Amino acid sequence: MSTMQARAPDNLHIISLGQAQAGIRDEVLAGLQRQRKSLPPKLFYDAVGAGLFQELCTISAYYPTRTETAILKQQAGSIARALGEHTLVIEPGAGEMRKIRLLLAALRPVGYTAIDVSAQQLVREAERLAREYPWLAVTAVVGDFHDARVRRVLTDASGRPVLFFPGSTIGNFEPSEALAFLREARALTGDSGGCVIGVDLVKARSVLDLAYDDPEGITARFNLNLLARLNRELGANFDLAQFRHHAFYDESLQRVEMHLVSRRAQEVQVAGVPIPFRGGESIHTENSYKYHPQQFERMARDAGFERVRWWTDAQSWFAVFLLGA
Repeated sequence: MSTMQARAPDNLHIISLGQAQAGIRDEVLAGLQRQRKSLPPKLFYDAVGAGLFQELCTISAYYPTRTETAILKQQAGSIARALGEHTLVIEPGAGEMRKIRLLLAALRPVGYTAIDVSAQQLVREAERLAREYPWLAVTAVVGDFHDARVRRVLTDASGRPVLFFPGSTIGNFEPSEALAFLREARALTGDSGGCVIGVDLVKARSVLDLAYDDPEGITARFNLNLLARLNRELGANFDLAQFRHHAFYDESLQRVEMHLVSRRAQEVQVAGVPIPFRGGESIHTENSYKYHPQQFERMARDAGFERVRWWTDAQSWFAVFLLGA
């Protein structure tokens, strides 16, 4: 473990835990060599993908970001009162740290710890946040939230731990994985802390279809950029014109699935390994599970949270949950 040297505000502390894994090659090849090809959705968010996602958040069809943002703005005071004082906010995958800004004035935590594997963005955004809020102790941890070394850093921090996990990212987990994550969060936050988690709710298929296959084609570009990233980083030779974006809502599983479908039979080289595709064969790139509020509450209670509260919008499209002991 080392402390990175950087010109930074006095209220910013930067910790680098090093690279926990050796790149994405092995994970990508394992996914593409399965009988049903798949890639993890975390690969969407390189610099190009992050920019496309921000563009997606500006269009009318894509409701999750603006709906969650409105809830956080409107309910910041209620959330802060429910959490109480002397909190330490911990945000895995902090990205641009936009949504935490909606809570800081009301919550006034003793500290904010941002965790991300993307060192350049994390340090840049943490420095910006520290300058905007000079009263706030900001810690940027370059590493994977699931790394045991991150847990040691968090254990040593002062304040009642509050996990902040917005953006309905928990919907990308399989239900069993989501339960395991909540149990992990319960162990981390203990009896005195809590969690604030964004959850996308079950709604009409027409709304979901439009959000994940928007008329502007931004979701398609976002999905296809995953292949462009493999071309850039792994020397792959995907022809993006030979794949198409496909998204649909499976009502029986309560999830939106996103795929990249091969338009023809072809062979693609990825990191020097040949990957054959049949015409119509797809790469499964993302699941986005949707929950009824009572479903997610049951899951939270199964994970050990005894106090569950949520806030939603007028259409009940999205919910912000507060979980406590």
